[in-house]
Amino acid sequence: MLKSLLFRQQEKRQLFIAAFGALLGITFLISSVHYLLRVSEFGEDSEILGANTLIVQKKVTSSSSLNLTKTDFSTNELSKLKKEPFVVDVKPVVSNNFRVWFETNDPYVPTFKSDVFIQAVNKNFLDVKSDKWHWKEGEKFVPMIMPRDFLVMLNTFMNASGIPQVSDDLAMKLKFRLRISDGQKEEWVDTRIIGFTNEISSILVPENFMAYATKKYANGDPGKITQIMVAGKEGEFGKLEKFMSDHGLESKNSQVVVSRLKSIVGTLFAVIFVISIVAVFASGLVLIQYMQLLMSHNKYEVRTLIRIGQHPQSVILAFFYYFVKVFGAVLIFGFIIFLIIKYFIDEIFQTGGIYLNESISIVSLLSVLLTFFIFAGASLRTAKKGVMQLFNK
Repeated sequence: MLKSLLFRQQEKRQLFIAAFGALLGITFLISSVHYLLRVSEFGEDSEILGANTLIVQKKVTSSSSLNLTKTDFSTNELSKLKKEPFVVDVKPVVSNNFRVWFETNDPYVPTFKSDVFIQAVNKNFLDVKSDKWHWKEGEKFVPMIMPRDFLVMLNTFMNASGIPQVSDDLAMKLKFRLRISDGQKEEWVDTRIIGFTNEISSILVPENFMAYATKKYANGDPGKITQIMVAGKEGEFGKLEKFMSDHGLESKNSQVVVSRLKSIVGTLFAVIFVISIVAVFASGLVLIQYMQLLMSHNKYEVRTLIRIGQHPQSVILAFFYYFVKVFGAVLIFGFIIFLIIKYFIDEIFQTGGIYLNESISIVSLLSVLLTFFIFAGASLRTAKKGVMQLFNK
């Protein structure tokens, strides 16, 4: 009876307009938060490089081929690059300047030998999912991260020899060894594969092992810095890319493509996120104003109800529950529309070869709950203020 008395003369056109605006805002809000998270996660599980990290080197030009320009980095260049506002950190990639020989050392596979190139990267730039990425003198084996191309070459050799090829899991169980030498003295060390990468063309070893081998077989000379690791700030890849172009720097194309994709798509959904916040705020404000207008139109009914013994709290809750139900229905329909949109967006990404995590992010659900509680709090405060003003007059 209370509901029919208070809401019988309402003009619903404004209510529908506000609810529709809130529906669009909520749908965009859930979508933008969800895909901002999923795009930022893209590529993090497939490679050992940390987020927003590039391996950078100087472009080889005709002048550098004639030794007119250098392709190595000085410590001063690294310091200047690190000071750029869009750069988080810069570290050199340490390469071997001693001989390294790699071979199989397992009774289950034939002997495979090759000269190899090894490098060491600061551990803060790697996302190695293994507790074996460490080494100190005296340990049984040296962990290494193998370029996937090297495994392809190994499988090609084994196939040509009439021997079954090895999978990633099997390769990580096989025994290998490295021979490090300066041409006069040499040392054999056992090694195991703990991971693979498509982004780095050399075998990666821990920094401690590289320092040990450099000190012992290269007289402590680390050699020239020809590659560096650059960690850029999230969403500012465009600035880093422009800097690289202006200063004759380059990186592997796949790394650039992933970083550019994350930057562009992330910026797009960030813009949608801001627009959705504005839309939800504006529509919520219209709903609150509609509540105030409704209480103003029904001030006679409200005063009469209170005078005949109706407790003000029950009138407050009547307005509060009504608008919370409206906003709750908007949230539910908005979430359903999001699920429909998500299906098509995921299909578009997959068609383009971009496989995002399809599970619904917890943060997007929390954003919806936070929006609901904010609106509920504003509605309760508005209803209480409006009814008590009429009660006190």
